[in-house]
Amino acid sequence: MELHLDRLPRSVELVRDGEGPLFRYVDERLLPHEVSISETRDWQSVIEAIKCLAVRGAPAIGIAGAAAMALWSAYDGKDVEQAAAEIASARPTAVNLRWGVNRALEKSSGIEGDAQTEMLYTLVKLMEAEDEETNRAIGRNGSALIDPGSRILTHCNAGSLATCYFGTALGVVYSAAAEGKVERVYADETRPVGQGARLTAWELAQVGIPVTLICDNMAASLMAAGNVDAVIVGADRIARNGDAANKIGTYGVAILAKEHGIPFYVAAPFSTVDAQLADGSGIVIEQRPAQEVLPEPIDGVDVWNPAFDVTPARYITKIVTEKGAFSPEELEARL
Repeated sequence: MELHLDRLPRSVELVRDGEGPLFRYVDERLLPHEVSISETRDWQSVIEAIKCLAVRGAPAIGIAGAAAMALWSAYDGKDVEQAAAEIASARPTAVNLRWGVNRALEKSSGIEGDAQTEMLYTLVKLMEAEDEETNRAIGRNGSALIDPGSRILTHCNAGSLATCYFGTALGVVYSAAAEGKVERVYADETRPVGQGARLTAWELAQVGIPVTLICDNMAASLMAAGNVDAVIVGADRIARNGDAANKIGTYGVAILAKEHGIPFYVAAPFSTVDAQLADGSGIVIEQRPAQEVLPEPIDGVDVWNPAFDVTPARYITKIVTEKGAFSPEELEARL
């Protein structure tokens, strides 16, 4: 299988020209029909891009948060604590966003003006490089768990589009495919926003990996038919005991995998582990607008639209990080 990773754009990137820092990002709302690179120098526009899912994926929004701090330093520079709080609160569930903002705050503490901007620009470029290196390490560690000829099911998008480049869950797929281990990937559509249908299916097709799109409610039948050998998903926050928050619907897939004796892997950088949380009950679940589920309101009909659910550690076979693949118990011991 010939892979074409060069066909994937870099999802988020801080660059600079004669005027100063400039944040570039793929507007993922327009995929799969249009690959559009947006640019901004406005740190508050980065917040809006995160909120409206133009920029999404835990590692990507962590870098975007730090980049927003760099833009704030270059073009605003007033009230750093308020700016940091505003950026970090753009989406509450993914721990990487606050991690990226806090890293920027720590690096720029006690520095002002051009020196601060330079420090933050350098930090974001370092984070971009670290992200790709981390993802490739996750890919290698995860590939070791994949048997030749595997048919893999994934939910949501934890690919290159959810990171700076390469991906976490799909990073495992790309590494395993490079070793000739992947026969096919099944992508859940991932309602209500369709990250699997719009992003994962597109991304895998661009790279050249055989992909089949399925409706979310088809996963059980697919597993019962013996067509799934492993499930690999990403995560937005992992508690100390291994409970993992990911896109809504992941919990159900994990239960199905357990019932059918299929290994269920969570792939995420170590920065996604929130060591302050004993278990998943403390993870704040973001509530999204009703319009994502019901574009035209119906009188008398309410909508419940949580963006994430929490998969208990007992359903997780391994958590794959850049530092290795651990069972939930091993992860807690490592922390």
